[in-house]
Amino acid sequence: MSIILDKKTVKSLITIIFSAILFAWALKHIPFIMDVFGTVLKPMVPLFIGGALAFVLNIYVKQLERLFSGIGKKKVKRAVSIVVALLTLILILALVLLIVIPEMARTFDNIGKMLPDFFEDAKVWLEGIMGSFPMFEDYLNNVDLSLENIGETLMDVIMVGGNNLADFTVSVLTRLFSGAMNILLGLIFAIYILFDKENLGRQVRRILYAYLPEKRVDQFLGITILVSDIFQKFVTGQLTEAVILGMMFVVSMLIFGFPYAVVVGVLVTLTAIIPIVGAFIAMAIGFFLIFVNSPVQALWFLVLFFVLQQIEGDFIYPKVVGNSIGLPALWVLAAVMVGGGLYGILGILLAVPIASVFYVLIKRNVGNRLDDKDVDERKYK
Repeated sequence: MSIILDKKTVKSLITIIFSAILFAWALKHIPFIMDVFGTVLKPMVPLFIGGALAFVLNIYVKQLERLFSGIGKKKVKRAVSIVVALLTLILILALVLLIVIPEMARTFDNIGKMLPDFFEDAKVWLEGIMGSFPMFEDYLNNVDLSLENIGETLMDVIMVGGNNLADFTVSVLTRLFSGAMNILLGLIFAIYILFDKENLGRQVRRILYAYLPEKRVDQFLGITILVSDIFQKFVTGQLTEAVILGMMFVVSMLIFGFPYAVVVGVLVTLTAIIPIVGAFIAMAIGFFLIFVNSPVQALWFLVLFFVLQQIEGDFIYPKVVGNSIGLPALWVLAAVMVGGGLYGILGILLAVPIASVFYVLIKRNVGNRLDDKDVDERKYK
């Protein structure tokens, strides 16, 4: 009995076999593939940075263009909007560099002066607590909490790594210079994108429609519009939520007389950009700063933190961010956990909007399939 295969079936079999061979080879040579991708993508880093900056700045630029609608020509309005957006970015960076960083430097300088007394007080406090536990008393007496001992330990660590200190310094400076150049080139690229974004969009659409099936391009462009909309809403909502939460911390800490209110508030604002887990980073730093000054106040700071976090989680985040991206809280938490486990901080930042895109696409697809099958709604509602 002979089996006759048509050309379409043969072509499909060849494609499947070739894909399986390619996939098996890729699994066996993952390090080589990663090196190749790294070599190819490294020169393109400024382009990726520029694209990301243009995407974020474009949210603000569009609002400014509406504000400056009375200005004459479109190019003039676009130029003024971009300049104002860049000046705003520079102003924020200047505030961080000229106000926040010096304030943090003074804070850590004060902490450094307080550490000797703090270690002595901590040792006395531990002795009082452990006095009723004889099994720990001998161990505590052998623990040297003096600043001199800690300094000697740090010096030993530095001396051990002293031979590589020069190489490490050169490596760090090289990376800092390379990073600064990438950001500068990316900023220049972002400005060009913002000035000519409509023309660039037309060029991309022409290329896609010229080389790909029209139906596929329509689907792809529909998805890109959805992705852009969700990411813009996420960025806007996350920044708004971070500023609100930071102001809540500053005001409440000043009212209740906590030290380092401005520093902690700024840290909360900066770290709250990272969904869910960001504020806890600021909590740990703020707890340490206040604990050195007053352990009792540090404990009350934890109480204040969890109260504000509860308010933020129940009222602010769902209204400002959650509703804007349409992702339920359960899936936000799941996305953050998966993204953080795979790619760290960057994964956490991107996980929520990416999960929102998949959530909307799957929801639409499920709805269409149920409509096509004409399933009785009572079976799944």
